[in-house]
Amino acid sequence: MGLADKAKNKAEEVAGKVKESTGDATDNRDLQAEGQADQSEANAKQAGEHVKDAAGDVRDAFKGS
Repeated sequence: MGLADKAKNKAEEVAGKVKESTGDATDNRDLQAEGQADQSEANAKQAGEHVKDAAGDVRDAFKGS
């Protein structure tokens, strides 16, 4: 996972938290739900990248053996 991807995913997660908080504070359920969805999407992307990283680590471990 590249540093740029990590930063982009984290920024999406933070933006989702801001939307959710703003929606909660203004009693805007649509904005709150949109923020939660943005966070879920960012977390899914991060999980996928972690799987890729782990697969690369396993591959590298076998190359080193």
